Amino acid sequence: MSRADHSTTTTTVTTTTTTTTTSAAAVRRPNPLWALGLLRSELVTTVRRWRTLALLGVLAAVPVLVGVAVRIETRGGGQVGGGGGEGPAFIAQITNNGLFLVFTALAATLPFFLPMAVGVVAGDAIAGEAGAGTLRYLLVAPAGRTRLLFTKYATVLAFCLLATLVVAVSALAVGALLFPFGELTTISGTRIGLGEGLARALLIALVVAASLVGVAALGLFVSTLTNSGIAAMATTVGLLITVQIVDQIPQLHAVQPYLFSHYWLSFADLMRDPVYWDDLLRDLGLQALYAAVFGSAAWARFTAKDITA
Repeated sequence: MSRADHSTTTTTVTTTTTTTTTSAAAVRRPNPLWALGLLRSELVTTVRRWRTLALLGVLAAVPVLVGVAVRIETRGGGQVGGGGGEGPAFIAQITNNGLFLVFTALAATLPFFLPMAVGVVAGDAIAGEAGAGTLRYLLVAPAGRTRLLFTKYATVLAFCLLATLVVAVSALAVGALLFPFGELTTISGTRIGLGEGLARALLIALVVAASLVGVAALGLFVSTLTNSGIAAMATTVGLLITVQIVDQIPQLHAVQPYLFSHYWLSFADLMRDPVYWDDLLRDLGLQALYAAVFGSAAWARFTAKDITA
């Protein structure tokens, strides 16, 4: 072989090696925009599922049922029972201002309906893909397990916000149709304008959505433990019910402040003037702790898991 032929062959091999290395590097480092596309795809897929639409429909129906029930009960001039300032006690103020239906509906759905819906979506996030045989195909794409897990969790968090806003918007619409709207009286007895009342309602909705972060992380962790979406959803909802029961047993008061549901109804403090922040901050801090612990556990499990489906 001549020196020229040898030089050409060497150049060709070098070029091929460089191209292969560049291609491998491109596979290892996917475009960040691809991750956004994956997130958008996950959001659209989750919202379009019939199960998700049914859950949102149930959540939207709760404020309608509460509003109609209150309207029927007070048609003859009667007064709805209730007092104090937390949770369903807001129901006593609905006839005076329909905006209180937002607070009542969120208080009525937060103990069970909202976290149950989040638990179903979170439990199905990984296990549902494994059960359907699509998980390994997602991992073949240049996503990586960590990025895929993060995308799944971001999708569940987006559903937390969507579900909470569905309840709030439904309650706001029903309250405006069936009851007076205007200035409202806070739990502290002071009067605030409608604009400030709407702002507080939005803030309460955001706090309620943030209160579901712990359930979302717990459900995602459970979802990494099994290849059955139904088993993951049932386990997550079962754990939710168990925690709620433990939180109501007086003899277990020592552990109750550490349960993710213990400070859920602290959002009522946003209707005080001035606002009481202590329990609100405890709630948000507890949710962050649960998200860190169970999010890390989900990552450790998922990155070491054998994907066979």
